[in-house]
Amino acid sequence: MDLADSPEEAEFRARLRAWLAKALATLPPKPSPDDWPARRAYDLGWQRMLYDAGYAGLHWPVDAGGRGASPTRHLIFLEETEKAGAPYVGANFVGLLHAGPTIAAEGTPGQRARWLPPVLRGEEVWCQGFSEPDAGSDLASLRTRAWRDGDAYVVSGSKIWTSHAEVADWCELLVRTDPDAPRHRGITWLALSMDAPGVTVRPLRTLAGSNEFAEVFLDEVRVPVANRVGAENDGWRVTMVTLSFERGTAFVGEVVACRRVLGELAREARADGRWDDPSLRRRLGRLNAEFRALWRLTQWNVSEAETTGGVPGVGGSVFKLRYSHARQELYDTAAEVLGADCLDLGRPWVLDRLSSLSYTIAAGTSQIQRNIVAERVLGLPKGR
Repeated sequence: MDLADSPEEAEFRARLRAWLAKALATLPPKPSPDDWPARRAYDLGWQRMLYDAGYAGLHWPVDAGGRGASPTRHLIFLEETEKAGAPYVGANFVGLLHAGPTIAAEGTPGQRARWLPPVLRGEEVWCQGFSEPDAGSDLASLRTRAWRDGDAYVVSGSKIWTSHAEVADWCELLVRTDPDAPRHRGITWLALSMDAPGVTVRPLRTLAGSNEFAEVFLDEVRVPVANRVGAENDGWRVTMVTLSFERGTAFVGEVVACRRVLGELAREARADGRWDDPSLRRRLGRLNAEFRALWRLTQWNVSEAETTGGVPGVGGSVFKLRYSHARQELYDTAAEVLGADCLDLGRPWVLDRLSSLSYTIAAGTSQIQRNIVAERVLGLPKGR
């Protein structure tokens, strides 16, 4: 892709900057990090502002409610919103970055019409019901069971690490519909209403003290067959579509944020005298090169997704593998710049450093990504 803005793209960038300057000035103060109902309202309020201004789902297909914008315009949008300090997707990251794109790619016209517009308008929040206590990175070993009863599936089991389940309206849920099939078969992708009878949500507290994750218990919950995305027992293939979005394009805004943090670290180091340390300068310089390269890889992945019907390819695993470790290195460097203050949870970057520890696990562990790269990119034989 051409990395220089065309006249039309430059005009789009300028118009977006002007809108952001006006819109951000009207936002209310950010709510407390622990008040998830208030954070949901704040995040969805921003999403509604984007929708009303024509920026919601900018890169989504037109028939999915989006604008059908080019990859370049999508990346311009991400760059400018991050530089302006605009809110990110927040509580509805699953709906906007995972479930929504999956339904756009795999759903029926009726499913697309039902679920995608409320996501774009900032009316409904989704969570992800994939991981289980005994099925995290080994997702194919999931045990949550669903059996057909007329026009509904009856679901029993449990999920864990379900982001924002306590404020979600819907859940992208993986269930086992054929326990006798091979592990990667017999799985089905369902859309679960979180207010259905039999759903219990129990929040979990993280190392950083936040509670954006939850356990979800399902006790004979009835899910309409019409809420199945893809064919019965074809859920593993649909899940690979979901995970390709999660690994390939869902982190693009965070790369811009990391580049911003890197600049802030350099300024902090200059202010407190740590810039005189040549070892620190080398680390910051190498990280700058890392994130510039990751941004180019992001551009490539987004462009590739555009040529494959909107679904990212295995380049997403290459990106996710390196980004996870680069992010940890970035915040380890932040701790070095902060010195003893790195133990103060009230200082910038400290909570981000704690959360960065999860990135080599979330969306598939680094070990899983290495296997994917080895087998699907390098063509190596599968390990035994």
